[in-house]
Amino acid sequence: MNTANASAEDLFHRAVGLMNEDDTATAEIVLRLALQLQPGMAEAHGNLAWLLEHSARQREAENHYRHALRIQPLEMQTYLNFGAMLTAQKRFAEAEAVYRKALSLAPDTPQLLSNLGVLLACTKREPEAEQCYRRALALSPAYRTARFNLAYVLLRRGDYEEGWSCLEAREPSIHLEDKLSCPRWGGEALDGKSILIGFEAGHGDMIQFCRYTALLKQRGARHVAVLCHPGLKTLFARLRGVDHIVGMNEPLPGIVWDYWTLPMSLPFHFGTRHDTIPSALPYLSASPERIARWKTIIGDPDNRLRVGLVWKGNPKHENDEDRSLPSLAALSPLKQVAGVRFFSLQKGKAAIEAKLPEVPLTDLTDGIADFEDTAAIVTQMDLVIAVDTAVAHLAGALGKRCWVLLPEYKTDWRWLTDTAASPWYPRVMRLFRQKTSGDWGTTIVEVSQALSALVQAETSR
Repeated sequence: MNTANASAEDLFHRAVGLMNEDDTATAEIVLRLALQLQPGMAEAHGNLAWLLEHSARQREAENHYRHALRIQPLEMQTYLNFGAMLTAQKRFAEAEAVYRKALSLAPDTPQLLSNLGVLLACTKREPEAEQCYRRALALSPAYRTARFNLAYVLLRRGDYEEGWSCLEAREPSIHLEDKLSCPRWGGEALDGKSILIGFEAGHGDMIQFCRYTALLKQRGARHVAVLCHPGLKTLFARLRGVDHIVGMNEPLPGIVWDYWTLPMSLPFHFGTRHDTIPSALPYLSASPERIARWKTIIGDPDNRLRVGLVWKGNPKHENDEDRSLPSLAALSPLKQVAGVRFFSLQKGKAAIEAKLPEVPLTDLTDGIADFEDTAAIVTQMDLVIAVDTAVAHLAGALGKRCWVLLPEYKTDWRWLTDTAASPWYPRVMRLFRQKTSGDWGTTIVEVSQALSALVQAETSR
């Protein structure tokens, strides 16, 4: 790279181009060269800070953010990025100070208001968060991020009427409009029509909202298809109301559908409220052949309660550090409960922990090929204890008793607030909420006591 005759401004623009091309390593080098030529270039400090933050060098990033703001205290994007980094680090008071300072300089900036709303929601100041989102939307009605953020506050408190509408502002996982010639369903009559439910978000989201296939058929849909994760394909083949399943790893078939929709849009189109949630259980099942296979592996029931365990979710989830347990060892108080046989349903890298001695487990995961295998196993459990991940939704959809461990920080909206039960999985799901962020110990002791009581109740029958 010839930089001998390049100015600091030339280098800065070259770095921006490299960032747009995702060549972050070279972009960092070029930004540092620009700053050698012009140490007071605020925009170079700001971009370098962003690069450092996203390469997990937050301390260096903070120095450059602060330097950029000292040089150019009116650059709102720097406040936005710096505040977001501090929020991600849970340095909430400092992040709020950054946003408040920025708003004192530019009070009518929708992006600042929305970011401040996110911080306030993280610290459970949801009425204040709502005010921020609504003010941002008053200033910019088309600002989708603020509307989507507002959806989380509304849905968490059970305001489904406005919440589902605001959730429509989300960014889809994939853009089906680029792949299909048919229009997106807007709630029109479906008599004699065909419709594709598209892929969206994680396995748990698909499991929770696939229940609406039966309602689409009741609306008159002639043909209902589902595009899903490959691991869900065989399980969804037995879903009521489904005519065709397509895995995400397969090309779309040469079918011309009349409409397509997203699974998390179905509650909006059906006008779902608390008293109209399609909550008949079970709505999923494993095939008799899979159940028979796993019955042979698991063995005949004895006088012990069969309990399946899942202690970690997908590490790519934005809140996985808080929603997952640190390790299987966190569940060690459960081994003190007599009359229980524990089974590992844990997949991913954490599955190796099932072979360690923290909790005596029967490890079944090596034989699990897809979610139908997991469903066949769960069918033979008396109870599933899981963090907020797809297996919890699967157990609920199968109508099996499930206890879900929920984090105090950024509890997902679908579990509402301060409830011990879920309207999506009535009578089978119990929610154990972390009282203090990071303190799973107290929650696990509560679960252990409840498990002991359940064993006593079952054995006294």
